[in-house]
Amino acid sequence: MVNATSPRDRLLETARRLFYTEGIHTVPVDRLISEAGVTRATFYRHFPAKEDLVVEYLRATDADLRGAVGEALRKPSARDSAAALLDLIGQVTCSAGFRGCHFINASAEYPDPAHPVRVAVTDHRAWFQETVTRLAGEAGHPDPDFAGRVLVLLHDGALAAADLDDPEQVRDTVIRAGRELLRLDV
Repeated sequence: MVNATSPRDRLLETARRLFYTEGIHTVPVDRLISEAGVTRATFYRHFPAKEDLVVEYLRATDADLRGAVGEALRKPSARDSAAALLDLIGQVTCSAGFRGCHFINASAEYPDPAHPVRVAVTDHRAWFQETVTRLAGEAGHPDPDFAGRVLVLLHDGALAAADLDDPEQVRDTVIRAGRELLRLDV
């Protein structure tokens, strides 16, 4: 049976799986090449350096998350969208194979804020901050900037804690705290 995906796609999918489950620095290029079933020349034709693949992994993850958040935000009202976004965060924290936040994990491995990997992390976080701040305002919070910052902290805390603690308890806590912050149950 012939694999229909392109070598670049196989490399990216392999990287997404291995980087998330094992960490970025622990996965050598040779393993990526082997598991993706490509040659070294093919790897470097698509990704001049491993960090280029890391950045592409984060961009692909960002695109997936933007799609999921966008779907959650397509509700009839801002309050319904906010509740759906909190539910989405809860679902993610309880998903099979959950190992924390892709972006927080990557930033721990790349501490230099000017490194392209950290720039990709910063771009994602800026988008999420802007999204939840706008949502808090649309949902009627009197101080959307504050609410947005708190929602990002709740999100970050949930993504870290669910890998360390009982994910269902974390899910329930973040949903409750977010709903109370946005006064969704009033």
